[in-house]
Amino acid sequence: MSISAKTLRFDEHTLWVDLTDGRTIGVPLAWFPRLLRATPEKRQRYRISATGRGLHWDDLDEDISVAGLLEGRGDMTQPAPNAA
Repeated sequence: MSISAKTLRFDEHTLWVDLTDGRTIGVPLAWFPRLLRATPEKRQRYRISATGRGLHWDDLDEDISVAGLLEGRGDMTQPAPNAA
């Protein structure tokens, strides 16, 4: 059985994903600059793929795999936001 996403939510700094195996994982929004810069309304316009293994934001051109989250991988296509 593969692990997939059931639901997701956000707080000010974190993306939270509830998984089908009962776990909840949280990853910093800073890992995904498009989500970090998006408005709360745009963050809520997501869809979970039919298999539950992908998270998609069409408006933000963002795709995140559950496997990548479990492996601790963030968005490698964009530079991290400048903290200074």
